[in-house]
Amino acid sequence: MPEDDRSIEEILDTIGDQHARRLLAAVSREPKSAKELSEECDLSLPTVYRRIEMLEEYDLISDRTLVAEDGNHYKVFESNFESTVISLEDDQYQVRIYRTENLPDRFSQLWDELGAE
Repeated sequence: MPEDDRSIEEILDTIGDQHARRLLAAVSREPKSAKELSEECDLSLPTVYRRIEMLEEYDLISDRTLVAEDGNHYKVFESNFESTVISLEDDQYQVRIYRTENLPDRFSQLWDELGAE
């Protein structure tokens, strides 16, 4: 869902949820599995998974699959943004989510833009 199509109320409801904020704080420090989040935040696994789904819907967290030493696969979740700014402009609220981009991606994007000119 493009950011422009998201209403301010939906984003504020998502980050206003106490459990969602606790999960965001936990994954902002380092990637964690759902089980680790459940234990650290003292939440049930179903609650963790519901909030993860809600946060993923707004692209506030992302997941990646890791392989354990025993060969089993599991997902870890991590924050997908650096900061959020909510501003009031011309009697309307605006939400800006600043994403984390790595340097090679930014360089590739810049290079592609220079080549297009």
